[in-house]
Amino acid sequence: MKFCRFGDVGNERVGAVDNEGRIRDLSGKIERLRSSDFAGGALEALSGVDVAGLPLVEGEPRLGIPYEGISKMICIGLNYSDHALEAGMQPPEKPIVFLKAPSALCGPYEDTIQPVDSTKLDWEVELGVVIGREARYIDEAEAQDFIAGYCVVNDISERAFQMEGGQWDKGKGCDSFGPVGPWLVTKDEVADPQALDLWLDVNGERMQTGNTSTMIFGVDTLVSHCSRYMTLMPGDIIATGTPPGVGMGKKPEPVWLRPGDTIELGVTGLGRQRQRVVRYEEAVAGP
Repeated sequence: MKFCRFGDVGNERVGAVDNEGRIRDLSGKIERLRSSDFAGGALEALSGVDVAGLPLVEGEPRLGIPYEGISKMICIGLNYSDHALEAGMQPPEKPIVFLKAPSALCGPYEDTIQPVDSTKLDWEVELGVVIGREARYIDEAEAQDFIAGYCVVNDISERAFQMEGGQWDKGKGCDSFGPVGPWLVTKDEVADPQALDLWLDVNGERMQTGNTSTMIFGVDTLVSHCSRYMTLMPGDIIATGTPPGVGMGKKPEPVWLRPGDTIELGVTGLGRQRQRVVRYEEAVAGP
């Protein structure tokens, strides 16, 4: 099943996506879709709903983050060997783990806000793994038992901030740097998370193409690995790394995002995102 949340900020309703990609109103079945309910079987309880029989949502409503209550986004660096090489680094022997601030998370079509003093704003399409129940010190063989589903993530990065001082978090955690969605797709709809195409365009030009089959560390390995260092809570997202084609790696010169640019990205079966880059001053000024 594909879940989403639609409507104005703070007044989102729960939706489901039918086989034609249309949003259906699920709020008559469940008032709120919260990560804290995942372990209690909230998603499984809705699996038998006839999505095509739900009321059709007209128009193109705003989509928020697909569910409420994400406590953290755990990100994996340099998880595609070609991306490591374009960054001038050796493929890692163990997963590189960093965190994205919860305040960075936003809906799939929200503006990307260029921070003050930003000069090297970059993009990264990624597969997001959504945790379904509390996980601590789990084996790879049982990792799938702890996964609720998958989503699209754009790991927006300010490389100038990221590379100064050796601390990645400050270049990854700015407001709007973690678009999530448009949907939470339950794992039963993803036959093989290691066989998904990823793509990203900037201003209509294809920048990234890849497939999760080329990950250095697969989904099960990452879930197990991260559970060794922190408790994974329902709704937590593991952003699994990006394929080659980021702006930092473009030749002969890097390509950076600028105000007015448009980013579009997607993952097979998980939907697509679209962001417009705006200056911080424009974002805080409002309409």
